[in-house]
Amino acid sequence: MPLIPEEPQIHESAQGPRVIPASGRTAPTPRPVPGPRPVAPPRPGRPGPVRPMPAQRTPREPLVAAPGPSVKAAAPAAAAPQIQLVPASAEGALDAAEEAVDLLLESGRAPGEVLVITTGDPHPWAAHELSFGEAAYWAQHDAGDDVFYADATASRRAASRPVVVVAVNGGSGETAATALPLALGLAGALLIVCGDPQQINSVLAAGV
Repeated sequence: MPLIPEEPQIHESAQGPRVIPASGRTAPTPRPVPGPRPVAPPRPGRPGPVRPMPAQRTPREPLVAAPGPSVKAAAPAAAAPQIQLVPASAEGALDAAEEAVDLLLESGRAPGEVLVITTGDPHPWAAHELSFGEAAYWAQHDAGDDVFYADATASRRAASRPVVVVAVNGGSGETAATALPLALGLAGALLIVCGDPQQINSVLAAGV
């Protein structure tokens, strides 16, 4: 029986695979490169590994500076009184001041909160009370129970009140220019000026 020649054996050496001489046999089909193994599904009845959810990030709070040494705030400056202008002639300024006083009392102001200053002839009430002497006149001022009337020269002695009403009912321009800054200093919350708007504005623009 004829012997069938053995096929050459394929041996790998350190120098790499040998090259098989071409023959009638076709070259073997190369094996596909194995890909990643699929993850095996979890067994029934046993849950697979659960990956914890990442913790929710909370917004970063703003940095707060460390408290330093306490500093005592300076006391706020006293607010300037409000100024109201009532146009009136020199002859009608006193009547306008009386109407302003009536409105103040009707709005809830106490009589002792109002001071009325005249630049010309004194108010009839002031003239009447001064007839009993200055001591009795100023005693009523110190009591603070009623509206007090004073002329521009006597008002230097008057104390401050929440509301001051000025009647520019005559007198020299210098008297009005002196009475308005004085009245502004005496008014705690409100200054009402009754008189010629042009004259009053010129005094106000000069620094009142």
